[in-house]
Amino acid sequence: MLILGLDPSLTCTGWGVIRSEGSRISHIANGEVKTDPKAPIAERLHHLHDAIRAVIGAHAPDRAAAEEVFANKNPQTTLKLAQARGAVLAACAAGGLSVNEHAARLVKKSVVGTGGAEKTQIQAMLKVLLPGAQIAGADAADALAVAIADAHLSYSPTAR
Repeated sequence: MLILGLDPSLTCTGWGVIRSEGSRISHIANGEVKTDPKAPIAERLHHLHDAIRAVIGAHAPDRAAAEEVFANKNPQTTLKLAQARGAVLAACAAGGLSVNEHAARLVKKSVVGTGGAEKTQIQAMLKVLLPGAQIAGADAADALAVAIADAHLSYSPTAR
């Protein structure tokens, strides 16, 4: 089964595709979709949508997984995150994918073993779980972590 993990953001959306076979996972691809901060928000959202549709077309995942939205201290930041997330989820739906949503703490716990893990801990664990994978950046790493968490949670229902 191919799983597309997504870390939506208006500035830089990370994506990662893994293969899950039982408890075994392997890296397929990953990347980041950046938008022009000077462009109107509608254009940025359209770009995110089209770029994720292209990823879906290129890799033909069986399903997708995304982090649940969380509230920031700045309401504008939360709103922009929610809009970007909407564009990415709409792209998945347009590509015929179901999307599982996972809380950030659950993703961290699934990948590292603790819900309070730092980004550096996640990135270090990705090197162990996906040896040899060239990861495009921090947002792509987060997306791969979401995909891995989804694979683990789907394989082991008691992990929830």
